[in-house]
Formats: sequence, C-alpha cells, structure tokens
Amino acid sequence: MPGMRAEIEVLSPDACPVAGLSEQADGPLTSVSRAGNAEGTVTEEFTVSGDTALTDDRLSQLFEYRSASVYRFHREPLDCVCEFVEDHDHPISEIRAQDGSLVLSLHLTTIQDLRDLVTDLREQYGAVRIRYLLQVESDEEGSTDVIPIDRSRLTDRQQEVLETSYRMGYFSYPRDANATDVAAELGIDASTFTEHLAAAQSKLMDELLAEM
Repeated sequence: MPGMRAEIEVLSPDACPVAGLSEQADGPLTSVSRAGNAEGTVTEEFTVSGDTALTDDRLSQLFEYRSASVYRFHREPLDCVCEFVEDHDHPISEIRAQDGSLVLSLHLTTIQDLRDLVTDLREQYGAVRIRYLLQVESDEEGSTDVIPIDRSRLTDRQQEVLETSYRMGYFSYPRDANATDVAAELGIDASTFTEHLAAAQSKLMDELLAEM
C-alpha cells in the first residue's frame, strides 16, 4: 500500500508557546506532548538537551537526566497548530520545536493529502514548508520502492523558487506561467531564476537517483 512520512515546519506560529520557548534554547525542544482535562486546561511537556535553563513563569522543571531536562506547563485552550492538524484527521507522530518554529512529523496516504494540509496551514498560520518527505510506492506485485526526498538540502531561495514555480503552474503541461512570469513574481531576472531552479532540481535528482 502506498504512503508517505512527511516533516512539516510551521515557521514562527504566534499562538504556540512551545515554539516561542524554543528561541531560548541552543537546540530543539523534543518529545513534545500534551493532554487536556475536563475543565479545558491543557498540560504540555517537552525535553531540552544541554545546559540551557529556560526562564518562563509558566514553566516547572520536572527533573533532569543525563544532559537533558524535562519541563511542564499549563495553558488555556488556544489556536494550536497541533490541534488544528489533528482536527483535519491527521494524527501527529512526532512534535519538536526549534528557533521559534514548530516541526511536525505525520504519516499520510496521498500527496494530495499533504498538499491540502500545507495549504490549510498556510492560510491559518502563514509560512509553512516541507522539510522532509519519504514516499513509498507499491506495484501490483506487492514490492515497494522507497523514494526519500530531503528538502533541507535546498537553500531557502531554492525552495522559494520551486514552490513559486509550482504554485504558478510552471511545471504544468501546458504551462500556466513561463520563466519570465515566475521571475517577476520572485523579484529576480529570468536568468537568476533559471540558475536557482536548475540548482534545486539537480539536488532533488541527486537524491532520487542516488541508489539507482
């Protein structure tokens, strides 16, 4: 059965306290979990590694082990990214926060599910990007082909060029936009657009063809 694992980053979600707290830490806040009670109060926990001492009146440090600390805090219901995703019928397998952003790992069935979710998240929270995608395709005989795509290899500009090109229909057939159209949208000239696009496509093709 085909499917995929995706890692989605929501950049600087204002309503997420864990993302905000991650700006104090030298590394990511991991093992993020939450639970609600009958009164509507939400309890969240996370782990932070290293010597970082987070300072926030809401936080209580539960314990330390090895070089990590576990924190807990309580909050009222809010416009939560994780709850938004789960309300769209997408369970989250892993949550972490780093540098003010929230990173979610999910399992999805189709690429259209991923596109729809990213579109909804952008409408609600602004900037969103796909950090990693592992897609598994099955043929009729039951064998599988694993296709890893790590978009973190792309620079921010290369990713912007790819996303804008796709959104404007540059990759459609027939094309809805040409190189000049997309370059104008990005505020660059056509030759610079072509260079960024070629570099991005080369990195992605390296990943797709590396094991062939």
